[in-house]
Amino acid sequence: MFNSFFFFDIIFWIYLAAACCYIFYMGIKKEGLGHLAFALTFIGWLLNTVVLVVRWYETGRAPYANLYETMVLLSWMIVAGYIAIELKYKKLRVLGAIIVSIAFLAIGAAAMLPYRYQAIEPLIPALQSNWLVLHVVTTFIGYAGFAIAFGLGIMYLFKERAERSGRKSFFDRFPSSEILDDMNYKFIAIGFPFVTLGIILGAIWANYAWGGYWSWDPKETWSLIVWFIYAGYFHGRLVRGWKGRKTAYFSIIGFTAVIFLYWGVSFVLPGLHAYA
Repeated sequence: MFNSFFFFDIIFWIYLAAACCYIFYMGIKKEGLGHLAFALTFIGWLLNTVVLVVRWYETGRAPYANLYETMVLLSWMIVAGYIAIELKYKKLRVLGAIIVSIAFLAIGAAAMLPYRYQAIEPLIPALQSNWLVLHVVTTFIGYAGFAIAFGLGIMYLFKERAERSGRKSFFDRFPSSEILDDMNYKFIAIGFPFVTLGIILGAIWANYAWGGYWSWDPKETWSLIVWFIYAGYFHGRLVRGWKGRKTAYFSIIGFTAVIFLYWGVSFVLPGLHAYA
């Protein structure tokens, strides 16, 4: 009998194969390999969609209520963002080497979770609300934008260093540092408003569920820290004119804070959000 775990196992291997194809494509630049990488990515994304739909059917609710489900959702959004990049900028296909790898790592992280985090269980009363979908979806659109910017930030640092050296290197295959810097900014500019909206919706939901907009729960506190990091990014870029390495470091530090927000806080600092 097919279930969400069956399709999950398939997309795990397809995303791994796609990431490997992109990495080899980056090294040898054979267009046939690039086409194969994109085809695998698109097939994996379709099956990722199937996992979410089947999980919705199995649970009878939106499949975004625990750590496992939201990691599957995050991988779906990251790959959707990359597919949009490749369809619009075919010459930037090498970006798939790191962005699809990040999506694979998200799926891999979900696969490593203990079964109790993957099992289908009844929702606690606080989650039995339409606010769940609004809060989680908006927040994770933002996280996906930050994840892509994280990958672009890493690529920028390697590319900028290669350009400064003036010598031919493997990183000549990357887009120019100017393109990487601009795309880094664009994806953070997409992600930041959605994370802001997600925090606002979460506060409204908290008032509805627990009678208060803000309780300084560990996850609430860290979400505010993440917000301030990216607000600092915009202040530096738009007010002080920061570009290049400074903003690349900000995007890397910011997404590292997101990872701790979602994984570190979930396991190390229990609170009202311990279920996620």
